[in-house]
Formats: sequence, C-alpha cells, structure tokens
Amino acid sequence: MNGLLNEIVFLDLEASSLAPDGWPIEIGLTWIDELDELVTWSSLIRPHPTWSIAAWCADSEAIHRLTLADLSVARPAEEVAAEANAMFADRLMISDGRIADARWLDQLLATAGRNREMPILDFDASALRRFEGDALDALYISLTRRRAPHRAGPDSRRLARAWLRALEAELGGEPP
Repeated sequence: MNGLLNEIVFLDLEASSLAPDGWPIEIGLTWIDELDELVTWSSLIRPHPTWSIAAWCADSEAIHRLTLADLSVARPAEEVAAEANAMFADRLMISDGRIADARWLDQLLATAGRNREMPILDFDASALRRFEGDALDALYISLTRRRAPHRAGPDSRRLARAWLRALEAELGGEPP
C-alpha cells in the first residue's frame, strides 16, 4: 500500500498512575508491514528499583487489570527498554497520549542508558494532516467501533488498524 508504513510505529504505554512519579508498566508497539498486515509487540515491565512503589495506584490497577504481582514476574525494565528501542529505532512514533507516553518511554529508556532519538507525534494531529474526507471518516469510525482496552498492545493495534482503514478508504477500498 505504502512503502513508508513500515517507518511508522504506533505506540502505547500503560502506567502505574497518572501522577508525576508514575512509571510504565506495559509498552505496546504496532506497525503495518510490507504485506499490509498489522504486527504487534508488547511487554509487561517489571518496576525498576529506582521507581517508587508509592506511585502505584489502585485505580490504575482496576483499569488495566494488572497487579504488582503480575509485574514482579515481568521482564526487567532495562531489557524491555533495549528490545523496544531496537524495534522503533529510526521510525516515526505516533501515540494518542503523546505527552504521557513520551514521559513514560523516556523513563523506561533511561533504565537501559538510552535516549529517544525520534519525537512522538500526536495521533489526531497526524491523522488530520495525512487524511481527509472519507479516509478521515474511516479512521475515526474504526476507532469508535473498537473501545480502548487499556492494555498497551491492543491499544497500539487499535490505532494502527484505524490508520490502515483510512489508507484503504483513500484507495477506494471497503469502508471499515
């Protein structure tokens, strides 16, 4: 469909809380491959020893349905950071929660001594710049038909699926 699609990755992170000292608990990345298929990678994140457990929020736990016990057996933050960094290196990242996701991603990458090389673009602003008319309608119809499950992998996949639907509508494909 578009050779540039492999250069875009849709990003979502879930966190311990929305407080300033909150930390990432899960990361999800989805991209559209050369066959126009969605590829999703996600990982739970074991809290780094430097992150304050006091930033754990029961409300967030209820939303994500993830407990501290779940995270205690997850991969260490620095391993997740290194693997994620390799997947999104040199790709444009698009998120529907750009500011919070940037903070949590930077916090995650810091555990592995890494810095983010590329900016994170806002999903809505990017969509409005890229699509119009029926394609833009297809994107937002796709988003509203699928509720956000508040899990990083499925949430990033939801964004990528909507983007793919807009591209299909742009080419005269079936509506979503």
